Amino acid sequence: MMLFLLCTLLAFFSQALAIWPAPVSMSTGNSVLWITSDVKVTYNGRSVWWIPFSDNFSNSQTEQFLGVQSSSIGYGSGGALSSQSIVQQAITRTLDTLFKSSLIPWKLVARHELAKFEPAVNSNSGVSIKVITIIQTGKDNSTSYKPLDGELDESYNLTISTNGDARITAVSAVGILHALETFTQLFYLHSSGNGLYTNMAPVAISDAPKFAHRGMNLDVARNWYPVQDIKRTIDALAMNKFNRMHIHITDSQSWPIEIPALPELAAKGAYQTGLSYSPKDIQDIQIYGILRGIEIFLEFDMPGHTTAISLAYPNLIAAANAHPWDTYCAEPPCGSLKLNEPAVDQFLDTLWNDLLPRISPYSSYFHTGGDEVNTNTYLLDPTVKSSDKAVIGPLIQKLVDRNHAALRKNGLTPIVWEEMLLVWNLTLGSDVIVQAWQSDENVALITGQGHKVLAGNYNSWYLDCGKGQWLDFDNGASFKQFYPFNDYCSPFKNWRLVYAYDPLAGVPAAEQHLVLGGEVHMWSEQTDPVNLDGAVWPRASAAGEVLWSGRQDASGQNRSQITASPRLAEMRERMVLRGIQAGPVQMVFCTQNNATECSL
Repeated sequence: MMLFLLCTLLAFFSQALAIWPAPVSMSTGNSVLWITSDVKVTYNGRSVWWIPFSDNFSNSQTEQFLGVQSSSIGYGSGGALSSQSIVQQAITRTLDTLFKSSLIPWKLVARHELAKFEPAVNSNSGVSIKVITIIQTGKDNSTSYKPLDGELDESYNLTISTNGDARITAVSAVGILHALETFTQLFYLHSSGNGLYTNMAPVAISDAPKFAHRGMNLDVARNWYPVQDIKRTIDALAMNKFNRMHIHITDSQSWPIEIPALPELAAKGAYQTGLSYSPKDIQDIQIYGILRGIEIFLEFDMPGHTTAISLAYPNLIAAANAHPWDTYCAEPPCGSLKLNEPAVDQFLDTLWNDLLPRISPYSSYFHTGGDEVNTNTYLLDPTVKSSDKAVIGPLIQKLVDRNHAALRKNGLTPIVWEEMLLVWNLTLGSDVIVQAWQSDENVALITGQGHKVLAGNYNSWYLDCGKGQWLDFDNGASFKQFYPFNDYCSPFKNWRLVYAYDPLAGVPAAEQHLVLGGEVHMWSEQTDPVNLDGAVWPRASAAGEVLWSGRQDASGQNRSQITASPRLAEMRERMVLRGIQAGPVQMVFCTQNNATECSL
């Protein structure tokens, strides 16, 4: 009898704390409520009809169903973005998820004990949620859809009473999106297939993010990713309450983005005809993100990592395909923009004049790169002919100043890799965000100079690590030297290591406000659409909770793997049901035992 009670209590304890990422505060009960497809939803006092979800839901449809006039912020030819259209689509997605992709939690309760966790199926005639009332207390404007870090209030409150009243309040539309994601996690599908229920009423959740910038960096230059795979990743980011997607879109190996003013770039720089993103594709990706609370920004890395430009414009690149390549670059093919060549300036003017006005309506950021600049490259640059940092540094400063002036002219805030500040000692504008990747100490060095920083130590948050070398070795000395062929950032970073990373580690308290947040990184030398989901998820979910909830809980203690593991396992099951092929957190034996038998 005691064992049964313990199992029951553990099951209910696990479910009551099942929300991922962890809310700021949450209280629950143990009453059962049902929800059916005839549930009514109101948004700011107006009824919202549940319609079959479509990604192409237009502004005119929004007006038809809401009975309001939406204000355009530049959706383009596809319609208008507005609080109404964003919330309408989010409601539709939420109900679509609930009634098509809900979870039967058999993996999460003791073996063959699901019937003791579930309410009796004939209680479906009991108390149901009749209305979901959504109130937005603030007004969105054009910057709400592409906010700078810290500009947007993403908080929300969610309550469900035992009599079936569900209520969401939030200052912004994005806050409502987060609340609706949480709402989906409160419900389960009955194993009979007859009904959706929560066994946690009454529910009271008050929530807001710890960090303003919660991002993922996806490299689409080393391997090609169709738009649909990027969109699926955006969906998964939204499920985990991220709010930024950083697309590393060009590199030495390929140039997969079309620039109409420079058509040869993608025509010659893409891996194959058709494997490039058109202006419409980029706009589509950016808008898709905005509708899910994810701001998309691009990175054009330079002056290094630019060899692909030489396929169309060989006169712009120094040391293109230089050998031995490890003398001139971090990975082949080598090549960097020439630093003192007027034709490079003309090229960049054309590039920015074409690209930036098209992307700036949908984003406030642009990343200009700056990592891994190899000084030996400029021995082969006829405009420089030197590897002396004292010679090269002022030329890089000139390049960066020119690029950042173009960004600011288009209302974009620059982001650079840490080397621009810490290796090259460039003078950067106070608006420039520095992205750290090499160490926790470097995060503190950046804040110590008064700069805003994004954290993401490769020792913890690089998801490409641990797959072994992507280089091949002959049977001679190099074989022996590199055996057993670990990659530079081995070992594999499992979710526990990702979860243990603290973006604020070592940063003085007086400077922690400069840590805007961070990003988890997926470089693509050995990742493509086939293995993307399993490589990213659920490990990125662990980073998502650190960025949303903080590494420490309300008592100041580091969050525990033991209490996180059951919640993450449940989140993984929900993601799989929604089309994300996330890997398992633990074997079913562990999840069915609430992880109590699988912890030390």
